[in-house]
Parts: sequence; C-alpha cells; structure tokens
Amino acid sequence: MFKKAALLSTDNLENFFTYDKLLIEPMKKSGWLAEEISWRDEATDWSNYDAVIVRSTWDYQHDSEKFLKVLQKINSLTHLENDLALMKWNMDKKYLYDLQKNGVRVVNTLWKNRFDRNEALNYFEQLETEEIIIKPNISASADKTFRLNKNSIVLSFDILENTFAERDYMVQPFIKNIVEEGEYSLFFFNGKLSHSVLKTPKENDFRVQEEHGGNIKPVTPSALITDAAQNVINKLSTVPLYARVDLVRIQKDQFALMELEVIEPSLYLNKDTEAPLRFVKAFVEKMNHSQ
Repeated sequence: MFKKAALLSTDNLENFFTYDKLLIEPMKKSGWLAEEISWRDEATDWSNYDAVIVRSTWDYQHDSEKFLKVLQKINSLTHLENDLALMKWNMDKKYLYDLQKNGVRVVNTLWKNRFDRNEALNYFEQLETEEIIIKPNISASADKTFRLNKNSIVLSFDILENTFAERDYMVQPFIKNIVEEGEYSLFFFNGKLSHSVLKTPKENDFRVQEEHGGNIKPVTPSALITDAAQNVINKLSTVPLYARVDLVRIQKDQFALMELEVIEPSLYLNKDTEAPLRFVKAFVEKMNHSQ
C-alpha cells in the first residue's frame, strides 16, 4: 500500500530550473507516491496526504503572510517538512543575526527597516567597502537585490526608496570572491552532508542562480568548508530534513555564511546522481522516526 506525499511547488515555474521530479521515482520505490502541487491551490485537501515537503515555492516572498498561513494549515492536517517553526524563523533573513550571536561567522550586515537616502552613503564606511549589496529580509532568487557603489546608489535613490518604503532590508559588503572564486553550497539531509556545488555568476554579473545565468558545478568541499557548514547545521533548534548552507571565502582560511536555506532551496539534485536517493532515504527515516 503506497503512502502519498505532496511536493509543494507553485503555479508557474516556467522561468525556473527545478529538479523535484527526480524524487518521484525513488520515492515510489520506497513506497511513496509523490506529486507536485502548488501551494496556491486552494482546492487541495492536504489531509489526503501522509506528508507534504516544501520544495519549489519560489514566489512565496511576494505573499509571505499567505504562504505562512498555508503552511500552518498543512501542518494542522498532516506531516510537514521542514519543521514549521524552523521555516518561519528562516523566512526573515534576520536569522543570520541569531546565528551570528550563536557563534556562526556571518558576512557583516546592517539591518534596516526603511530606506533613508540621508544615511545611505554611510553604509560604505560602516562596512568598510567600495560596493554594497542591498536586498529585502524576505526574498528569494536574488529578487529585488541591488549591487551598488557610491555613484550608482545616488542614481538609485528613487527606486530604493520605492522598493524599501515598507520593506525591511539588509546591507552587506559585496564580496569579490563570489565573482573570483564562487559561492559554495553544501546540502544536508537529516543533518548529514549529501553533496556540494560551486556557484559562479556569468560574466559581468554577481548573481549565482541558474535563472540569472550562473554556472553550477559539483565539487568536493575541503574539510574547512565542510566544518564551517556543519557548524551552522549544529546550531539549529531541530534537525531539518533538508538544508542548504551557502558559504563564501572572506580570508584565506575563513569562510562566512551567506545564506542558510531550510524552506525552498534548490537542492541541485541533478548534480549528483545519488542525491535523490539520499534525500528519499532521509525522508523515509524521518517519517519512520515520527510515527
């Protein structure tokens, strides 16, 4: 007798790269019938599923309150992965501040709640950098992310005021190593390292996502990188089914956390043939343990 699982997605993934379908066959072999369902589908009866796994919900940042209500409803009706409280915490990038207080090395960050052109030029001095990144606290896929220097920020005052008039945002120094070396992403299933990739932006860009032309290649991380990523996972309140840890080199032997993703990270399951199997094994183990 098969159990049923919903892979939570969204209405339109036409302009995205998603690999959730790679999970369907190994899940079937493990006794689970999995199907992709949009989180916006109000007709779905979530109680018909034995589990719901959040996957490619890559538009939730446009309606985060509604998304959270959907997750709360699902959680009241069936088993939800990842843990609801953990995902809620991860929705606002101030989770980075929490992790930093808990001993995780994080890229220097200023936290702001409304753009003020009168203080904007101070960001460069405060962060000791010639270029900065400004992005919303709740965002995905580099949406509404700006790379700016002292000249371009002045020219962008109007659009920044409009974008962040009622939206909390963060300011970080632009890390040149993202362009020169790349950003390392390490994927953990049930707290154990599964696989890793190195993401580099296309020429004359800084965004590493595939949707923006970024190049993704599998890598074997050094012990230094692995230890830094595992330290992040060890600080979490609960062990997530899946997590992606994004790191960047800030000094020769130091890596800082760029992002921790435990809601809807791309897991790049296509970059490691065993990754879908590891995911399903971790899922089945977690479900067996929860019963």
